Amino acid sequence: METLTEAEMWATAWNMPKKGGKHAEMGKEMQAQCKRAKVEEACSLSVMNFENPDSLFGSFISPIKQEMFFREYWEQKPLLVQRNDPLLAAYYQSLFQLSDLKELCSQGLYYGQDINICRCVNGKKKVLNKEGKVNYMQLKKDFDQKKATIQFHQPQRFKEELWKIQEKLECYFGSLVGSNVYITPQGSQGLPPHYDDVEVFILQLEGKKHWRLYKPTVHLAREYNVESEDRIGNPTHEFTLKPGDLLYFPRGTIHQADTPLGISYSTHVTISTYQNNSWGDFLLDAIPGLVFDSAKEDVVLRTSIPRQLLMQVDTADSTKKLSSLLRRLADRLENTRELRSSDMKKDFIMNRLPPCLGCDSDPLTPGGKLPKIDSKIRLQFRDHAIITVEPDQENSDEIRRDMVYVYHSLKNRRETHMMGREDDTTSEEGTSQQTHGLRFPLSYLDALKQIWSSSTVNVKELNLISDEEKENLALSLWTECLIEVI
Repeated sequence: METLTEAEMWATAWNMPKKGGKHAEMGKEMQAQCKRAKVEEACSLSVMNFENPDSLFGSFISPIKQEMFFREYWEQKPLLVQRNDPLLAAYYQSLFQLSDLKELCSQGLYYGQDINICRCVNGKKKVLNKEGKVNYMQLKKDFDQKKATIQFHQPQRFKEELWKIQEKLECYFGSLVGSNVYITPQGSQGLPPHYDDVEVFILQLEGKKHWRLYKPTVHLAREYNVESEDRIGNPTHEFTLKPGDLLYFPRGTIHQADTPLGISYSTHVTISTYQNNSWGDFLLDAIPGLVFDSAKEDVVLRTSIPRQLLMQVDTADSTKKLSSLLRRLADRLENTRELRSSDMKKDFIMNRLPPCLGCDSDPLTPGGKLPKIDSKIRLQFRDHAIITVEPDQENSDEIRRDMVYVYHSLKNRRETHMMGREDDTTSEEGTSQQTHGLRFPLSYLDALKQIWSSSTVNVKELNLISDEEKENLALSLWTECLIEVI
């Protein structure tokens, strides 16, 4: 691998207050306020820009520009953003801190599901979990006496500000965004050197953490793996994160981290995304639908495979035929307007976070005026809804017509986010996980696209034949809180 200079490998941003004058006084005053601020007060600080997903990510990696990030770093190399901003450090601390654990444990947390206790011993991860519910005093004892790292799974289920951040990031990336908090006592390390199958953003919340990164053995890895010290060589980068700092590295980057001696403990949150979200995954999802649709119209794809093909050892001749059929599919794809990707889309919508409307807000219910034929309507929660075309799921007949499905995440449960995707599981409240949405005849597709692509649209101008169909479509979307009448 080509050796790059430190300046080329790292974008290190220092946000220093100006010396002298009013700026200095304001800086001191703000720093003093941050030190006095309680967690809930720190949450209200305007550090992140939540106006839209794009502005959130811009403030998330600030002062690095998004264009530079994706051009030079995304999936390519690590990025370290070091900041010297007391306001941002206080905001980061408000996201999660060691002192939160006592109250959280009182809500009924379980080992394995919500919390792992672990320590790196001789290059291996040693899990120190107990059975059943987490007892705070026992957790503190393991932390203090055994120097164990506390790994808190998916804290966005409990911390509203992380919910706000991750929900906007899911809109920005169009991919699930999970998180874990790691709290490690001084002179200790929780995990051995390893690489992950996700794009990683590290936010340092409390204390300091010493990091070492190594050259990947598998670029853009598709699975998690532990690497031995004798295999990874010397670190390519070594640094210490302090509160307010951010680190990004691509999947496959080998890394390990420890809390230095003299630092009582370190808390950081790992925010991760793009698991199983590659072109390979998209092809696995899209190709079956492409083959199914093409075979309806192309008789060559409907001809039989050779006799005893499935029994043969040498399939060289058949591979040539398969290559020509794939080229035939590629030619068709060039001229196809619609490409199905139903499973990946549905998986994302079904498992992502709902919109963050606040912990105390009521569940979404339809409000405002009922849509009529002379109404003007506007799409709501655009980032939380998708349109797909797929065979009718409610018709078990041999001939299944294509239908239009609108899926949305407005009724998803934050409490189960990233905690498993078993379709048939039932929650404590007795409600099973399900996909929320609507089903329409294929003739409604153009009208739905009209609504999705317009800032506003008149119901009477929807691309449907009758006024009744137009009103029914608008009313159905309104019932699911997907449109509002303006």
